[in-house]
Amino acid sequence: MEFKISKQLIQELEQLIQNKNDQQLEVLLNDMHHADIAEILDELDFNEATYIFKVLDSEKTAEILLELEDDLRENILSRLSPKEIAEELDELETNDAADIIAELSQDLKAEVISELLDVEHAKDIVDLLRYDEDTAGGIMHKELVKVNENWNVLTCVKEMRIQAENISRVHSIYVVDDEDRLKGRLSLKDLLTTSSRTPINDVYIRKLNSVKVDTEDVEVARIMQKYDLEAIPVVDELGRLVGRITIDDIVDVIKDEADEDYQLAAGISKDVEADDSILEHTKAR
Repeated sequence: MEFKISKQLIQELEQLIQNKNDQQLEVLLNDMHHADIAEILDELDFNEATYIFKVLDSEKTAEILLELEDDLRENILSRLSPKEIAEELDELETNDAADIIAELSQDLKAEVISELLDVEHAKDIVDLLRYDEDTAGGIMHKELVKVNENWNVLTCVKEMRIQAENISRVHSIYVVDDEDRLKGRLSLKDLLTTSSRTPINDVYIRKLNSVKVDTEDVEVARIMQKYDLEAIPVVDELGRLVGRITIDDIVDVIKDEADEDYQLAAGISKDVEADDSILEHTKAR
């Protein structure tokens, strides 16, 4: 059943905040989906939203951050210390963490990055920040599963278990050479039905769609739509595998393009979205 915010729920939360009843707040909110909590925070004032944000565990609030309206997220971040922001980012995948850091001031960026506990995670975030936000490099994840073409099936399985620990969903298993150049992909079916001593080089699929780091995000969306892809690998100028883009990453790009097409078709010059009111559309003409 779809979550609906009630006036009674908002009043209950406001009362718990006023009484500083943190334990009951956690009990009430911990079982809710992070998108629903973000919707609730948007209904509260900044002080109340920030209070709840600080009560909940960073594993939960990190996901909430991504769902908040821009102004509320900016306001909450302004009330967190660099260390507190870093704790949120340590829970996120690299591209989501990079998106949030990109919203910070230059000085605050450096402070937050220095507070990140996972050094490799910090390096990956810094790497993503150098790409234009409207390119494949700007929207890709650094987290992925890759195997070497010279390994056998048994070695691949062992390495994949280690790599998959930090990935929420494994869409594809990519195959690279000793220089990390993308060579193809590995079918999970082939991996499960092939002898453990079989060289990966004998079974991996060499035909594979990929994009370069400087490919425009709209072109990435077009390719993924055309070939019905759930994920696509990203390579650098030398053909080395540097990241992957999933369908989740590209949804906003597709939506923005649809909004632009809608505005052009309707003769709208000002920024509005397809679900805005008729009055707003009329004003924008």
